Amino acid sequence: MNSLSYLPIVARGGFGGIVRWFIQIVIYDICITTIQDVLGVSRMVALFIFLGIMLAIAAVGYIVRKKMSGQADADI
Repeated sequence: MNSLSYLPIVARGGFGGIVRWFIQIVIYDICITTIQDVLGVSRMVALFIFLGIMLAIAAVGYIVRKKMSGQADADI
């Protein structure tokens, strides 16, 4: 058995993934803290507002993607 299989994160170049994950967490924390400070709500309410905004962005992206893929199929 390969000795690298015992080090799944570091051996497979996952250190960059870990750094990316931490950067995302910091950005999300800054967004949630900003919502909390601006609106004067608790952190949990700010988290739900943030998740609602992310859900709305994902829904718009999904709708736009479906419209564009239909047009792309019509061109072929």
